[in-house]
Amino acid sequence: MGGRSRTRWAAVALGVTGLLCAVLGAVMIVVVPSLIRQQVLKNVRIDPSSLSFSMWKEIPVPFYLSVYFFEVLNPEEILKGGKPEVQERGPYVYREFRHKINITFNNNDTVSFREHRSFQFQPAKSQGSESDYIVLPNILVLGAAMMMENRPMSLKLMMTLAFSTLGERAFMNRTVGEIMWGYDDPLVNLINKYFPDMLPLKGKFGLFAEMNNSDSGVFTVFTGVKDFSRIHLVDKWNGLSKVNFWHSDQCNMINGTSGQMWAPFMNPESSLEFYSPEACRSMKLIYQEPGMFEGIPTYRFVAPKTLFANGSVYPPNEGFCPCLESGIQNVSTCRFGAPLFLSHPHFLNADPVLAEAVAGLHPDPEEHSLFLDVHPVTGIPMNCSVKLQLSIYVKSIKGIGQTGKIQPVVLPLMWFGESGAMEGKPLQTFYTQLVLMPKVMHYAQYALLALGGALLLVPIIYQARSQDKCYLFWSGSKKGSKDKEAIQAYSESLMTPPPSVVLQEARL
Repeated sequence: MGGRSRTRWAAVALGVTGLLCAVLGAVMIVVVPSLIRQQVLKNVRIDPSSLSFSMWKEIPVPFYLSVYFFEVLNPEEILKGGKPEVQERGPYVYREFRHKINITFNNNDTVSFREHRSFQFQPAKSQGSESDYIVLPNILVLGAAMMMENRPMSLKLMMTLAFSTLGERAFMNRTVGEIMWGYDDPLVNLINKYFPDMLPLKGKFGLFAEMNNSDSGVFTVFTGVKDFSRIHLVDKWNGLSKVNFWHSDQCNMINGTSGQMWAPFMNPESSLEFYSPEACRSMKLIYQEPGMFEGIPTYRFVAPKTLFANGSVYPPNEGFCPCLESGIQNVSTCRFGAPLFLSHPHFLNADPVLAEAVAGLHPDPEEHSLFLDVHPVTGIPMNCSVKLQLSIYVKSIKGIGQTGKIQPVVLPLMWFGESGAMEGKPLQTFYTQLVLMPKVMHYAQYALLALGGALLLVPIIYQARSQDKCYLFWSGSKKGSKDKEAIQAYSESLMTPPPSVVLQEARL
C-alpha cells in the first residue's frame, strides 16, 4: 500500500507541475509579444535612457568612403570633337568618423543636432595614394563656360581672355588630394570678385572640401518619446520644413528620416525614406528581399529604377527638371549653378545612350547598385552601401575658346560609395538583447506549453492504468466464484442417486 500511495502522489505532483507550466506557457504566448514590443519602443527612441541612444549619438559602425575617378584618356581629341574615353581609377578609401554635436532636446518631442564628419585616408585599403595625378574635366572652367552660354559675346570674349591669362584649360591634371580636399585656383578669386554670389566658397576648391571637418546642417527630428508614430522623422532641416531648390512642392518636401535609423516593426510593404543634404532632396528606397546578417534577420532595401528618372518617364520627378536623358538628375540649382548631374555609377539604370557616349563605362547591377540591410524589428541598419556618381554636362560654347569643339556629352567625374557594417561589441550587444533574448523567450513559451502538456498526461495515464487493474481483479474474482459453484454442484450430483434407484428403494 505504501509504494502505491507514493506513486499516486508523485503522479499528482507531476500533473500540478505540468498544469503550472502549461498556464505559464499560455500566458507567455499572450504577454511576450507585447513585452518585446514595449522593450523595442523603449530602446529605439531618441532618449538618453534608451539602449540605442549611444549608437545614435556616436555611430559605432566603421564607415568607409571609397572614391573612384574617371580619368580622361583623350582630352585633346575631345576638344577636337572626338568621343570621350575614360578609365576608372581607384578606389581611394577614407575612414569616415561621425558624431553628433550641439544636441538639444526641444519641448515638442523633437531633438536638434549637427553631425560632425571627418575623413582619414586609408592607404592599406586603397589602390593608389593621394599624390596620384589624374586628368579630369576642369569643373570651374567648363561650369563657368556653360553658365555664360546665353551672355553677351563681349562678356564671353573677356572670359576667354581671363582664362588664357590665368592659364586655365578645359581639362586639368591634379592630385587625388587636391581634387578631394581643395586646391588654390586664381579663377576662384576672379569669380568671387566679379560674381560674388556665384560660388559658396572663398578659398580652395575641391569636390569634398566642404564635407571634411564639417557637418551637413542642423537636423531637427522627432524622438518618439511622446508620439511613437513619428519616431526619427525629420521635422526641419536648417530651420526649413521644405527646401526651395526644385520646381514643385512635392520635390521640395523634406520627407523621411535623417538617414540613420527608421521606425521599427517593418514589413515587406515598408519603404525607407530619408532626406539627403548632399543630394538636396528626399529619397525613397523600396523593399527587395529578406536576408541574414551575422545571424540577425534583415530586410534589404534598394533604389527603385525611377529614383533618377526624368519627368517624361516618371512624372513625379518633373519638378527636378530641366532634364536631359532619363537616369540622371540635374543638381545645378543646389550646386552654385554648375551643370552637375547625379546618378548611379556608370549610368546604371539610365538611358543607354549616356553610357554609349563615353568609352570605358560598364554599368553592372552587382557592383554599382546601392542597398541598405535593416533589422525590421528595430529599424536599425546592419549593413549598407550607398553608391552615387557625379557628372558634368559639357559642350562647345561659342565665344569661349577653351571649350574648342566639344560635342554635347554628360561626362562622368567620379563615383563614390559609402559603406558600413555593424561589428564587434555593438553587434554582440545588439544580437544578445534585441535578437537572442526575444528568440529565447519565443521558444521558451512553446517549450513550457509542450512540457506542461506532457506532464499533465502522467496522472491521466496513472489513473487509467489503476482503473484497468481494479477491473481485472474484480472480473477475475467473480469468474472464480462461479467456477467453484459449478464444481460443487457437479460433486453433489455425483453423490445423489438417480431417481429410479430412489423409487425402487421405496418399494422395498
